[in-house]
Amino acid sequence: MRSNPAFLIVVVLSLILGSCTEDKKQRALPIYGERELDQKSVDGEMVMDTVYHVVPDFRYMNQDSVWIDQDKVKGKVYVADFFFTTCPTICPKMTSQLKRLQVLTKDIPEIHFLSFSIDPEKDQPEVLRRYIEEYGVSQDNWDFLTGDEEATHELGVKGFLVHADSDEDAPGGFAHSPSLVLVDREGLIRGIYDGTSTEDVDRLNKDIRRLLREEYGADF
Repeated sequence: MRSNPAFLIVVVLSLILGSCTEDKKQRALPIYGERELDQKSVDGEMVMDTVYHVVPDFRYMNQDSVWIDQDKVKGKVYVADFFFTTCPTICPKMTSQLKRLQVLTKDIPEIHFLSFSIDPEKDQPEVLRRYIEEYGVSQDNWDFLTGDEEATHELGVKGFLVHADSDEDAPGGFAHSPSLVLVDREGLIRGIYDGTSTEDVDRLNKDIRRLLREEYGADF
């Protein structure tokens, strides 16, 4: 049976319009990661809904030997990175820039920071505490986390969409991205920034404020 060209055009147009209107919430920043269209019935009508990539559940021990999971950042906007304390290259710059960002955002009550060690065998809580002291970091809204190495590397790549892996040819034995990842209250990734760049971290500060003002109605 031959297809009706006019009908096909209508179907294609409806899919295009549906994809444009499937997310009615005004977005201040893009949403990162793969997404799927899910067809469901609403009041007897079939509509298309977008299913976005969400950071998966996690559970790690922090510098104070306290277990931390996604509930710690539930309903908050947070910034995550992957590092290791013996990193001889980009980690010191990333930590310094994150510390600067922590100061820049001290007027934002809900902001939180998570730093995941990709070398948990060495980076036990007492080592993380020494690292925090070395950099003079405030622990009020910043957790340094240690856990299973393989799971952490997978969390970086599949969860936060940044590279993190062991590599015997890399300085320090690990290779990872310098990325700082901005996550919103729903667990959606809203931005990825170069944590060694002052300019990019300043942009991250602006984007955090824009996200909170335009999507969540914050007033500051």
